[in-house]
Amino acid sequence: MKTDIVIAGCGVSGLYCALNLPKDKQILIITKDEAEKSDSFLAQGGICVLKSDDDYDSFFEDTMRAGHYENRKESVDIMIRSSREVINDLVGYGVDFEKENGEFVYTKEGAHTHNRILFHEDETGKEITSNLLKAVRKLDNVTIKEFCTMVDIIENNGECIGLIYRDENGQYTPVYADYTMLATGGIGGLYAHSTNFPHLTGDALAISIKHGVRLKNIDYIQIHPTTLYTETRRGRDFLISESVRGEGAILLNKYGERFVNELLPRDVVANAIFEEMKKTGEKHV
Repeated sequence: MKTDIVIAGCGVSGLYCALNLPKDKQILIITKDEAEKSDSFLAQGGICVLKSDDDYDSFFEDTMRAGHYENRKESVDIMIRSSREVINDLVGYGVDFEKENGEFVYTKEGAHTHNRILFHEDETGKEITSNLLKAVRKLDNVTIKEFCTMVDIIENNGECIGLIYRDENGQYTPVYADYTMLATGGIGGLYAHSTNFPHLTGDALAISIKHGVRLKNIDYIQIHPTTLYTETRRGRDFLISESVRGEGAILLNKYGERFVNELLPRDVVANAIFEEMKKTGEKHV
């Protein structure tokens, strides 16, 4: 098979990319499961946006602090300055963010010192991703193939010239492309407890390592601090959204004592929970 561009993954990253590529390019998107079963559908809380120029310094500092100042400053700057444009794009694709009297409503999440989070009920990811998927499915130049797992990229003289996927019948197909994008989501499926879909297992990272593709900060794994505890994992664990803590929920240990500021960055809260569990010998807080 030959195409101009092949994208592995159809979450927000892959879909938004396809929508912003030239319409005269033939694009193939492959995804491991149904198109609706990407982790992007599962995000609950919301999406941060620059409310006004006055908020830039605070937004920048909050983001850098949450990243232990190891963030690439240029990337943080691009993310913040382009955020309003991206929101306008999403609204244009039909995304319905919460409004009051015709104005956006902003809430707060961990690591943010100000209310700058736009949301749709408690299923912002589903609202964004489903509308992007709808828009992509209207494009004549894009084909989405479900139940196709990327198993490798095709390399020729140090250059990626496509990928190989396995379909649900176990057949292997090489796809040759001028451009290959890896947007396969996270690694939650590798963990005993996760709110992610179990089929998301970091395939693109493993393939990249095998082919010497440069990766950055893969030791930074985003652990969501709060889920409803279950003894065994059957599919996904139930997520307790960060916005619950943003609205004032508190965390207590087995003695009913509060042990952490719940609105600190996720890694700090997750570590505090882990330390508390070690101290008390409990499997949860």
